[in-house]
Amino acid sequence: MPDQTTSPEDLDRWVAALGTELGVDVSAVPIGLLLDTTRDVAHGVARPAGPLSTFVIALAAAQEGATPEAIAKAIATTRALAEKWAG
Repeated sequence: MPDQTTSPEDLDRWVAALGTELGVDVSAVPIGLLLDTTRDVAHGVARPAGPLSTFVIALAAAQEGATPEAIAKAIATTRALAEKWAG
């Protein structure tokens, strides 16, 4: 089993390697913001909703051209809904 202690650099390397394998430009992936959003959804909605939400964020951003602005908009919308859901 992989070490459960993961540094930000480890995550950067993982995302870069995954992007290469999948043929995807990951230069605009906001790792920290996505992790924060996943955490907020997992705690405010349900744990399994966290990774599912990041997938939906990616789909929404892709529909809008996968620009940094589209990614940020999808994340903001997700976080706002998770906050409402939890409250």
